Amino acid sequence: MITTAAATSLLQQYRNVRKWTEDICRPLQKEDYVVQPVEFVSPPKWHLGHTTWFFETLLLKPFLPGYTEYDPNFNFVFNSYYESLGARVIRTQRGNLSRPTVEEIYRYRAYVDSAMEQLLEAPLAPEAEIILVLGCNHEQQHQELLWYDIKYILGHNPLFPAYSEDDRSEHAAAQPKGFTEMPGGVYEAGFSGPGFCYDNELGRHKVYLQPYAIANGLVTNGEYIEFIRSGGYSEFSHWHAEGWDWVKNGNIQAPLYWHQVDGQWQHYTLYGLQTIRTGDPVHHISFYEAAAFAAWKGLRLPTEFEWEAAADRFSWGRCWEWTESAYLPYPGFERVAGPVGEYNGKFMVNQKVLRGASDYTPKGHSRSTYRNFFHAPMRWQLSGIRLAKTL
Repeated sequence: MITTAAATSLLQQYRNVRKWTEDICRPLQKEDYVVQPVEFVSPPKWHLGHTTWFFETLLLKPFLPGYTEYDPNFNFVFNSYYESLGARVIRTQRGNLSRPTVEEIYRYRAYVDSAMEQLLEAPLAPEAEIILVLGCNHEQQHQELLWYDIKYILGHNPLFPAYSEDDRSEHAAAQPKGFTEMPGGVYEAGFSGPGFCYDNELGRHKVYLQPYAIANGLVTNGEYIEFIRSGGYSEFSHWHAEGWDWVKNGNIQAPLYWHQVDGQWQHYTLYGLQTIRTGDPVHHISFYEAAAFAAWKGLRLPTEFEWEAAADRFSWGRCWEWTESAYLPYPGFERVAGPVGEYNGKFMVNQKVLRGASDYTPKGHSRSTYRNFFHAPMRWQLSGIRLAKTL
């Protein structure tokens, strides 16, 4: 059992995480909560329900004696991808859930939060603590996804409405120039030490890296505009074959949210349509675009291990950074039994690793060993480019 003091700390962590999710949603109108413009975007109210279902299903039902499930139908509505926990609404249908209502989902959150307070009044069993910490980190992941989904919903509204009229966007610091050279040799990769990490970070192991150099700064909007003006989207030689098909089939001509207005590039932000700042890092870039830009420059993307080995040599956190690495298990990786084992392992196919963090990543939720992952065409997430080269 953990101590009472530790349980109090976990309770405060739980409260803070749950409050921040609702703070993100506070500026929304009711109509914003239910929109699902494309398959990979979930309605905000679904995020509110799903993160609540996670705590109810994996903590309250097994660990709080006498707990009464809020609504048995919610397991079908808010289960995301956990095959071991039963049937679920398919992802493409989340936007058809006009019921339960937004008010009902907030009542659900309050009901579960009250029961969680009761559960956390006493010290937790170690296995329950593990799930609680995982649940808080899980909700933080959904907080970042909430930002992405809200931006996609509003950014694809023809009126380009602002999420907030209080424009708090800041100019990014000037991106450092040049490259940091890294000697060839054996490096260690993977998480070690105290604190939380996901199972896909475990299995710290040695990797051999050839001598390489990695950019000190991220590729900027201004640099990317040069790529566009040079015909980057019309020259097949820069692109992977799959990426070139993606460009042609989707008529892709610029990063997501970019628009030419009176001959000037603008982009949709959470504060509405704004003129692009050429010195800011480019973001909302697919892997295909990142790799094509690197090829146009005569360079390449770093591997995830090159990125991690050099992570203390440069600043990171403005946007997730595509790497050349496929999302694969580390040596010795094993899925644990039950639903927790479905969290990461079953997605280790046909995806690319991104490293770093973004402006939307919750505070304390980033580390140099964190392995984010997305399919190559995806760009609704805040993703950008750091270049590398072999020496």
